[in-house]
Amino acid sequence: MRNPGGKGLCISSRRDFLKGSASLAATLALPAIVPASHFGANAPSNKILVGFIGVGRMGFDDMTTMLGFEEVRVVAVCDVDSKRAENARKRVDAHYAEQGGGRKPGACAAYGDYRELIARKDVDAVLVCTPDHWHVLPAIAAARAGKDVFVQKPLSLTIAEGRALSDTIKRHGRVFLVGSQQRSDSRFRFACELVRNGRIGRLHTITVAFGLDPGGKREPDMPIPPNLNYDMWLGQAPWASYTENRVHPQNDYGRPGWLRISDYGAGMITGWGAHHMDIAHWGMGTEFSGPLEIEGWAEYPRDGLWDVHTRFHLEYLYPNDVRLTCTGSDVNKEGVVFQGTEGWVHVTRGFLDAHPKSLLTSIIGPDEIHLYESRDHFGNFVACLRTRADTIAPAEVAHRSCSACLLGDIAMRLARKLRWDAAAERFVNDDEANRMLSRPMRAPWHL
Repeated sequence: MRNPGGKGLCISSRRDFLKGSASLAATLALPAIVPASHFGANAPSNKILVGFIGVGRMGFDDMTTMLGFEEVRVVAVCDVDSKRAENARKRVDAHYAEQGGGRKPGACAAYGDYRELIARKDVDAVLVCTPDHWHVLPAIAAARAGKDVFVQKPLSLTIAEGRALSDTIKRHGRVFLVGSQQRSDSRFRFACELVRNGRIGRLHTITVAFGLDPGGKREPDMPIPPNLNYDMWLGQAPWASYTENRVHPQNDYGRPGWLRISDYGAGMITGWGAHHMDIAHWGMGTEFSGPLEIEGWAEYPRDGLWDVHTRFHLEYLYPNDVRLTCTGSDVNKEGVVFQGTEGWVHVTRGFLDAHPKSLLTSIIGPDEIHLYESRDHFGNFVACLRTRADTIAPAEVAHRSCSACLLGDIAMRLARKLRWDAAAERFVNDDEANRMLSRPMRAPWHL
């Protein structure tokens, strides 16, 4: 995902970047590429100034990727763990010191509260790479402050939060990208184009599968590390005593324990489901709607810290009588399998197969459906910051993909068939299920 050779896209001036152009966005099907060297890569006025909120396991890698774009300048980082914030600040300053250009030590600021970063007038775009329960509030605050936004997947903790964020992005006219990077992979795009153009006949069945997380053991209460603002880390979530496996490792950037705790996320149904369900929607052409019915079951740990689903099985009914099955990869092939009346396509990361095999060398004709092409996910974000065009994975699309996963989580927990009104974003005649579309937030946090 790095920008090869440090070449990329550039804005002609900060003033032009902030103004944007709705008419230009409407006329550009794909962002044009203009090398930063055309404008003078080291000219401060040519830089898009960005800040990172959350610089842990995902955020530090995303930040490192963005450092590879000449037209971008990382000027601020934020994390509730001061060690991680300081590590990120040092990494940024070291990078720019190596690049030259008169940068002084300490030019990148480190914060412990995202509101201080967002309050900076000079920051053009914010990248939110926090735990799932901290995605929406910073993203909404950034959009309201006139900043463009990237959010790691899954988009939101609840369907209500996702709706609020998508509406805010639209209301304030911000550029938005979610970290569904499979859309920037040619295999996934080609697979979806084959389906959308009827190459496998009438689509009738989709299978989605991904890896599972096991449960865990009881964890002892531990002293809160002095470098961690634990109350801020909990945020909207209910108060719970600190233990390291609830949050993240203190000595490295390994996989954090919060991924398996329902107060902070839904588990693999959103962690990996957000990727593959997004591709399923892309192939079906249901990016702005959703399923009609959902039902399923799941197994949950009986004891221990981790409480999200383990083994599970979900069945979705979509318009045009398309049925989608979502399971662990212990049951079905990893990735997404589209099945039609005349063939099938199977796509996952690094792999594409089809039947008949001739589909793999098929050419999508000029008069057929060609889906949005992005060859670099962060490169697409940077391009759209300049052109003001929609990104490959905009807010409403991200919301609908995440919603499908969260609907599955609700169906698993209720263990019965649910009917969904995608236009109203409400369950049909089911008050209990509708109460699960949102969650109470611990004070003082609120949408």
